[in-house]
Amino acid sequence: MTYEAYRDALLRIALEKGCEAAEVYAQEGSEFSVEVMEQQIDSYTVSRSLGLSIRVCLEGKNGYAYTELMEQPEVLVERAMDNARANESTDVHPMQGACACPAVTLPENPLAALTDARRIDLAMELERRALAADPRCVRVAGNQVAFAQGKTHIANTLGLRASRDASAALCYTSPVLQEGGTLQDGFAFRWGGEVFDLEGCAREAAADGGRKFGAATIPSGRYPVLLEKHAAADLLRGFFSLFSGESAQKGLSLLAGKEGQVIAAPCVSIADDPLLECNPRPFDDEGVPSVRTAVVEQGVLRTLLHNLKTAAKAGCASTSNGGRSSAAAPVGVAPSNFFILPGGQSYEQLLEDLGDGLVIRDVSGLHAGLDPISGDFSLLAAGWLQKDGKLQPVEQITVAGNFFTLLKEVEAVGSDLWLGIPQGAVVGSPSLRVKGLMVSGC
Repeated sequence: MTYEAYRDALLRIALEKGCEAAEVYAQEGSEFSVEVMEQQIDSYTVSRSLGLSIRVCLEGKNGYAYTELMEQPEVLVERAMDNARANESTDVHPMQGACACPAVTLPENPLAALTDARRIDLAMELERRALAADPRCVRVAGNQVAFAQGKTHIANTLGLRASRDASAALCYTSPVLQEGGTLQDGFAFRWGGEVFDLEGCAREAAADGGRKFGAATIPSGRYPVLLEKHAAADLLRGFFSLFSGESAQKGLSLLAGKEGQVIAAPCVSIADDPLLECNPRPFDDEGVPSVRTAVVEQGVLRTLLHNLKTAAKAGCASTSNGGRSSAAAPVGVAPSNFFILPGGQSYEQLLEDLGDGLVIRDVSGLHAGLDPISGDFSLLAAGWLQKDGKLQPVEQITVAGNFFTLLKEVEAVGSDLWLGIPQGAVVGSPSLRVKGLMVSGC
């Protein structure tokens, strides 16, 4: 049975069995990835997938059912209806009707036209370049090229029929450098249209490892901080749920009811933009047409992010942030391209204005070291201590603070906007100069 025939059968059967409405959500795609170590294939994956779920509205309640086999549509509908009957929530979850979506053009995927053999050659070449990028490089711990493409389909009994394409290309390398008896690892990646920049990726990764030599801890205390773009983006990703209308309505965000209030410094603005040219989508996972949303404007919280359910509960319009982690998952709230808007200062200006202070290159321990409700965090960090204009590598420190306080203490925003690896969404930030953070060292 074709997808179209199966979809139509599901929607027809759902109505015949007394459902007020029904929606079919399907994802199909293919993936390729290869990891290379010492010019040998360490792992190799080629896969195709298809997942489909139906959501029914029965007596005002939603129920889901999922399958990977397009057969027995009556059984799938009955399962969804049984789940709706067992659902104790009384929240109304509307479905999107027929609508027009903005036209988007996906960036050309440079790996799409290549054979698997050629993609393997690229991974081999990336490893060779990483080894040659610095004479101290002794091996490459990780080295991958990956490619994926797919389609998402949404259809419902309200007349919605929507399909969108997606594709991704990624390469990364992680060389290990040795100086004396000390080893340091580096990391860099490229995605999208930059995936052929093997030389740039290799050099960046080697430089990342090389600048860590000689690192030491520093005395504990409060330091002025330059939070580099990678670390700032990681923090923003870790605290995304604070900006979710779903979290707010569950009592899991302190931003609930704070629309119109100052939550950050005037130099801080945050947006969610599903129409960003590097990673656009015409509609969200409920079929709502994509719109750019100003979440924070010059320090003022304008809105939380909503899907149709949370928007109805809040008495506002959806921000086109209905999201599913997979076809098997229920609808939640998810970012599209979520980032702090760049400011006017170059990285060099930020570093000069920092004076004596701490440059934080990266943070780790995000899963255990932050509280997404209170905003508190305590994270392992590494970077440099700047003193009298000179940089000393720093490691084995912990930085601690509160995300809400940090946003209010941002003194300058860099122009170096960086967008992280797509993980269902893209989260990014420029570098931020912050008044201060507590550091635990020696």
